[in-house]
Amino acid sequence: MKAGIVGLPNVGKSTLFNCLSNAKAQSANFPFCTIEPNIGVVNVPDSRLEKLEELVHPERVQPATVEIVDIAGLVKGASKGEGLGNQFLGNIRETDAILHVLRCFDNDNVVHVDGSIDPIRDKETIDMELQLKDLETVEKKLDKVKRAAKTGNKEAQKEEAVLLKLKEGLESGTSVRAIAIEKDDRQAYVNPLQCITDKPVMYVCNVDEASAVNGNAYVEKVKEAVAGENAEVIYLAVGTEADIAELETYEERQLFLEDMGLSEPGSAKLIRGAYTLLDLETYFTAGVKEVRAWTIPVGATAPQAAGVIHTDFEKGFIRAEVISYKDYESYGSEAKVKEAGKMRVEGKDYVVQDGDVMHFRFNV
Repeated sequence: MKAGIVGLPNVGKSTLFNCLSNAKAQSANFPFCTIEPNIGVVNVPDSRLEKLEELVHPERVQPATVEIVDIAGLVKGASKGEGLGNQFLGNIRETDAILHVLRCFDNDNVVHVDGSIDPIRDKETIDMELQLKDLETVEKKLDKVKRAAKTGNKEAQKEEAVLLKLKEGLESGTSVRAIAIEKDDRQAYVNPLQCITDKPVMYVCNVDEASAVNGNAYVEKVKEAVAGENAEVIYLAVGTEADIAELETYEERQLFLEDMGLSEPGSAKLIRGAYTLLDLETYFTAGVKEVRAWTIPVGATAPQAAGVIHTDFEKGFIRAEVISYKDYESYGSEAKVKEAGKMRVEGKDYVVQDGDVMHFRFNV
């Protein structure tokens, strides 16, 4: 699953990407220094994994990961190919969620493509380009559907009504995710279009160091502007996060954070937020060889969760032995959980809960 970092040039996208991943994307004070999308596989911070490591003492530990794509800066006219528009829009289309970075700090030494700091204007610039691209997609589909609707095809007429609603919304500057459409209609007619503005979005406000703990007036404006969008808003000081990421030891990083009044890097909050945005959750396997966090979609059944380890596990699934993370932590070992009668045996219909510690029985 991929989350794509987007925004205008020079808002801190590549610097943020560098903080999140070990890959060092080129970060420079001018537009279009990131021409190919950079991809980083980022570990999802999870204190539960650390606790399981402490209790089990495994040979190795494997955290859950999420893919982050750094997409070059969009500009006005991108939907018509301005800058490197078409390429960038194509890269965004391939992601599952959007991390939209907004510049929420003043600094005369870092140029802004529009000459002044206004995160709402910047947001609207990007939104408009993405909406225009979606409008193009909807209109193409509408042309085909209208012909079928004219013949009296009831299904086509239903689809036409949904597409017209999308067209009207996009023309008035509303993103697809915020257009009210029945769940079944959305699934049948909207999802197949893969509209860019239908992807879940998190607005990442890039603030100065002084605003890293409590945000600032720019952040409050962003929160107000996106209130009706069903979107998340977080703020972090990307430049400071980059400085923290450069420090050699964990202790040095913790001291730096404490001095700033933070309990953890903002990037950790962002990665966990991206994971939630992608509608993902974690289950664990815990043994002396390995303690591992596995990524599954929210609502996955036990066989589907088993299939993440190996397709044979799903095909030959018999049952799952399940311990809730709270019970594992509270009793301190698998043996003690069993003694207390807290291990459950679950079948094919069991919906996995975030944090379950699982062992699968299968037969192929």
